Amino acid sequence: MRTEFYILCGLIGLSSCTKNATTQQKGTLVKVNERTLTKEDVLSVLPKNISSADSLLWAESYIKQWVKDNLVYDVALQNLGDENRAEIDRLVDSYRRSLVRYRYQEQLVHERLSANITDEEKRNFYDENQDQFELDHSLIKGLFLKIPIDAPNLDEVKKWYRSTSETSIEKIEKYSVQNAVVYDYFYDKWVSFDEVFVNIPIQVPNENEFLRTHSFVETADSSYCYLLNIEEYVAKGKIAPFEYASTQISDMLVNQRKVQFLKNFEEELYNDAIRGGNVVFSAEMP
Repeated sequence: MRTEFYILCGLIGLSSCTKNATTQQKGTLVKVNERTLTKEDVLSVLPKNISSADSLLWAESYIKQWVKDNLVYDVALQNLGDENRAEIDRLVDSYRRSLVRYRYQEQLVHERLSANITDEEKRNFYDENQDQFELDHSLIKGLFLKIPIDAPNLDEVKKWYRSTSETSIEKIEKYSVQNAVVYDYFYDKWVSFDEVFVNIPIQVPNENEFLRTHSFVETADSSYCYLLNIEEYVAKGKIAPFEYASTQISDMLVNQRKVQFLKNFEEELYNDAIRGGNVVFSAEMP
């Protein structure tokens, strides 16, 4: 990459970019006591899309700050008393333990609890809590195409996209492989109105009114033709269909049961450890 070339050659000298370089071992750029910063370290945090001109300035600033941070750290470590260092070690260890427990518990909940939620339970929850699934955006099912304005047989495509027949869909699929920039088939799932219309260059001041009066959308700009077949819709303010809300319902049920599940898990783990002799209490315990 050109950016990497500028950084590496600018920081460690042009001679270091050749096979004869001997001063920089294993890509090291700078060393502070026993800690090193390598070329790979710098490149891994380099901002994306930065220009070659700016990359060297950014890297030099990053390296300088890295050196300062490590120097301050070493001075602080030398001058902190034993009591402060012990407290820091205790806090770090406590945070690490909490993080490990949290990550494992989340994994456990996902693997065991989520898998045990049945479709019947989700359906019952959905039926009993309809007010929690009112949509703040419209949903649609359909098909969307974005095609270059100069693509061949565009008039034929404008006929095909209006049909949901198997023959028309097959023709669109074959055509899209060669010509479409975007081909999105979603007759079989609900998609957010905004998610689709962000790709179409038209203004929709009232999406509910728009959906009531439009089954097809056909527009173009100087580069592309946009075709949308809206087969079904659920207007903003209505209750979300069960299949769309299903994932949200699962999350809600998991959260409801999570606390008791983890409490039972900890109690079971505790009892198993006692029975297995992995926990031994002192005789001085009350």
